[in-house]
Amino acid sequence: MTKPQANLGDLAKYLGLSPSTVSRVMNRTHDASSIPTSTQERIFSAAEKLNYQPNMMAKSLRKQRSYTIGVIVPEIGEGYSSTVLNGIENSLVREGYFFFVVSHMHREELLREYPRLLMARAVEGIIAVDTRWSESFRIPVVTISSHQNVSGVANIVLNHRRAATLALGHLFDLGHRQIAIIKGQSFSSDTITRWEAILDTAEGLSLQINQKLVMQLESDSFTSEPGYIAAQALLRAGIQFTAIFAFNDISAIGAIRAIREAGLRVPEDISVVGFDDIPSAAFQNPPLTTIRQPLQTMGTLAVEHLLQRVKNESAVSKSDIITVEPELVIRNSTAARPI
Repeated sequence: MTKPQANLGDLAKYLGLSPSTVSRVMNRTHDASSIPTSTQERIFSAAEKLNYQPNMMAKSLRKQRSYTIGVIVPEIGEGYSSTVLNGIENSLVREGYFFFVVSHMHREELLREYPRLLMARAVEGIIAVDTRWSESFRIPVVTISSHQNVSGVANIVLNHRRAATLALGHLFDLGHRQIAIIKGQSFSSDTITRWEAILDTAEGLSLQINQKLVMQLESDSFTSEPGYIAAQALLRAGIQFTAIFAFNDISAIGAIRAIREAGLRVPEDISVVGFDDIPSAAFQNPPLTTIRQPLQTMGTLAVEHLLQRVKNESAVSKSDIITVEPELVIRNSTAARPI
């Protein structure tokens, strides 16, 4: 038999606390962190015992707020988007917000349709991850890696110049001069910016980039297969190279498989550098040297800036650019150029 559901007053009386204290904890308001952890644990335990659930519909009607955010990503799987999404989720839950996630898979019709569908569901703001964004809306929007200057849209971006300097500088210091590049797919919002950063960095190092050693990821698959295919093409070209700088860790993992199938070793014959530092990068064989993007931090920053705009309508007109810094993580997939 279902036990009766308690209301806020019942829960507060049972705990000997004020209804406002209980409400702040159960609704995870921004100031709930000032309440001792032991008290919060007592409240959640009692809420479960008494079968109490916050009435979010009543709260929304009372304050004319939905406390809901829309999140748009290319896909949900291991890699860039899922790690950013983890930072977004943790921050929104902490702030007492619910969220919808939709994946557009780079389909133009979904890119056009999803923002309007989310607004029809009364979201208070939108976070778009690795998604080219070209439109202003009546609600706040924060993008991650969009690289588009859109009125009223804030953008969290990586310092790609610094990332290229770290990656190519590392390989250059190891003696590599014939470096192959695996570029991102044409639909990725980071592809052009990162490629331009690579070219500028190579010029600064007096490093020649042989265009025959540049391959672009072609497939829209979010697996390691596109990197595997690109590395196979590099190996078939018959032009000597001693290192690969891959667009992301997923493609670097595919490249390592292709190198091994060709009877070569990583890093003894060919060094490989990835990009992102996804959770599995450290557990590859060999562990992957990579450029770490602070992906969870980027998700957290996106939430912080979005909620500032949700709470302050005058901030919606700003087009802020928030730049985060990369880090070189050296593991075992890179070594000195073979003699």
